[in-house]
Amino acid sequence: MNTKITDCITKHLPKIEDHRGNISVIEKDVLPFAVKRVYYLYDVPSNSRRGGHAHRELHECLVAVSGSFDVILNDGENSKTVTLNKPDIGLIIPDGIWRELENFSSGSVCLVLASQEFNEDEYIRDFNDFKAHKFN
Repeated sequence: MNTKITDCITKHLPKIEDHRGNISVIEKDVLPFAVKRVYYLYDVPSNSRRGGHAHRELHECLVAVSGSFDVILNDGENSKTVTLNKPDIGLIIPDGIWRELENFSSGSVCLVLASQEFNEDEYIRDFNDFKAHKFN
């Protein structure tokens, strides 16, 4: 779990522009992992926080398919905030990175593409446990 903040990257997703509306496509090798699970967050009150965990091995790509929100990333030593507000930009988060989502705009939708199916044992939900796991 030697991942660092610099391993979290934003990626332009393929966009097909059309006067009737644009389409973004995620297939083949667009992401650096195979997608095994898809879910999305919506109707999140603007003063709420989501996330608040890290993953042991799972990788994710977050996309603001509507509206905007901030993703606070922390590798145990450094942190940074990434604002997602375009449906053709994905934020790739590898394993071993703590993440929190906040500042959801009205009507925002956060699409999450994950490299594994849900497994509670994959989650580290306490920040002190995360730091202990990260540096041992």
